[in-house]
Amino acid sequence: MKPLQLNHRIGRTLEVEGRKLLYFSGTSYLGMESLSVYEEILIENIRKWGFNHGLSRVNNLRLSLFEEFEQFFATHSGAESAAVMSSGYLAGQAALQRLRVQTNLCWIAPDTHPAILPESLKPDIQFSFIQWKNRCLELAESLSAQKILILGNAVDPLRAEVHDYSWVKYISKKHEVTLLIDDSHAFGTLGHQVFGSYSSLADSSFDLVVSGSLGKGLAMPAGIILGKQDLISSIKAREIFAGASPGSPANLQAFLDCQDLYQAQAEKIRHYSQIFHQETNLLSSVLGSEKFPVFVLSENGWAERLGQMGFLISSFAYPTPQSPTINRIVVSAFHTFGDLMAINDALHQLSEDR
Repeated sequence: MKPLQLNHRIGRTLEVEGRKLLYFSGTSYLGMESLSVYEEILIENIRKWGFNHGLSRVNNLRLSLFEEFEQFFATHSGAESAAVMSSGYLAGQAALQRLRVQTNLCWIAPDTHPAILPESLKPDIQFSFIQWKNRCLELAESLSAQKILILGNAVDPLRAEVHDYSWVKYISKKHEVTLLIDDSHAFGTLGHQVFGSYSSLADSSFDLVVSGSLGKGLAMPAGIILGKQDLISSIKAREIFAGASPGSPANLQAFLDCQDLYQAQAEKIRHYSQIFHQETNLLSSVLGSEKFPVFVLSENGWAERLGQMGFLISSFAYPTPQSPTINRIVVSAFHTFGDLMAINDALHQLSEDR
């Protein structure tokens, strides 16, 4: 599908070339921007806190909101401490830079997000996640005791695969292990309430650090790092934290003010994921999980056909322009039950027409 250029905000429906389409793409898993109550509270907080806050977090003039937000998010995620930054990419790089200096081996999952990738190392994308996991276990067995940094995503949003890291504890029986996870697509969709996978991944046998963007499911232009108190304190003492502007205080305050709305939207998207998986589970061309609101289509022509039927889905080549096109349906809490049934009926029709 050719890229579409818009000059208005993205919502549940889009007007494209004179046609109204139902939108099943993007990363707005909780659909917060569709809630008028949330919008009103956010606007109130913009009036209170301003459009932006450009001062360094180590400036002699500081907003207490940032520490309040960090404490709240850390407590509810199950982490000892948190550091909020202006983006998930910056948060990931800050965590990575701190952790690389204390390890001598770095193992990278094949779908690891660039936010937590070292410049000098790249993942082997020829491996599946399971193949890579088995390779890690084999290497761990053959090596003498090492300090190992393992990098990966909580979920692969392009293949709709939720990853299991329970095997890391077997490596940590022999080695000193730190696991750095990008949770960008897990916040709002996986784990405890809207706070991501930290509590479900945590294990006393290794050090867990989670970073990621809050700008997808949680609709905040900010990023966060979750981990132990001493690690977070050391990251806040580094230049990458001191030299960067923080996230938008108005959005952070709106998150604190709207917990009931966030939790309700999280329950809704989890319910939708279960329903959509149940309805499409017998379609061999639709791949996904009831745990995550993204579903991959294996039939290349279906994206265009769905467009003709009134649905705009995610469809682009990855990781390079020469790569195969990945076609996905992204379900959001801004959808109605009728929207889900409409695209479900379309998928069943396409399957019957094959």
